[in-house]
Amino acid sequence: MGAEPTAHTQASLPDEEEALLRALDLSFDYGHGSVLRDVALTVRAGEFVALVGPNGSGKSTLLKVLLGALPPGSGRVELLGRVPGDVRDRWRVGYVPQRPSLLSEVPATVEEIVSAGRLRQRGWWRGLTGSDREAVHHAIESVGLGTLAGRPLNELSIGQQQRAFIARAFAGEPALLVLDEPIAGVDAESQRRFRDSLVHLIRAHGAGVLLVSHELAAVADVIDRVVVLKERVVFDGSPEELAARGVSLGVHREDLPLWLEDLG
Repeated sequence: MGAEPTAHTQASLPDEEEALLRALDLSFDYGHGSVLRDVALTVRAGEFVALVGPNGSGKSTLLKVLLGALPPGSGRVELLGRVPGDVRDRWRVGYVPQRPSLLSEVPATVEEIVSAGRLRQRGWWRGLTGSDREAVHHAIESVGLGTLAGRPLNELSIGQQQRAFIARAFAGEPALLVLDEPIAGVDAESQRRFRDSLVHLIRAHGAGVLLVSHELAAVADVIDRVVVLKERVVFDGSPEELAARGVSLGVHREDLPLWLEDLG
């Protein structure tokens, strides 16, 4: 998966009607107080959105509601233009959770795990074509696991397993890719490959990306919008607008949430 070196800009973003994901006046609570309040969020085709906020700000809960794992307390979620439970072509949504897991007794290789992402698109009953295998190969290479493609996933480190699940999402070439802290603890070279693969997915396939991360330095130059969540959305704008308020995504990494405490 190659990538262009220049940054993605907002100038070419599609209209609102092409939104892949939209939350409208979304609220949620677990019965012991509000977790999300009047949240509005949109991710369009071809757009790279970063969702950030201090620990406990509601980011993980918001992802669960957006993807249909939790019902909203009030408000509405539209995923690919439908209520999440009504989406039939779920392969068009790629998701990498914060801590993906694989049962230790499953001896699946990296290549088999990544191929599963491609089969979601084609259908499990169909074999992989040459172009499918090429996409799988590129996805594996994009996360720096080319030399480990034939290794069982349960023999790899936690970080390497995480990169394999990222490659699985890439291989499916989804219309919408949602990632929850995908590069925590990943080395700089793998972060660069990750950044380039995201740019390719956005530019070559028109995908929309929603990234939740405390470490945005690797992708700071290609983000279109930053959404800061602290129960409600306290900021939604470009990295340049956020920098004007004292937060530079290319400088602050692990300490980014501390800077965000002052917003809102």
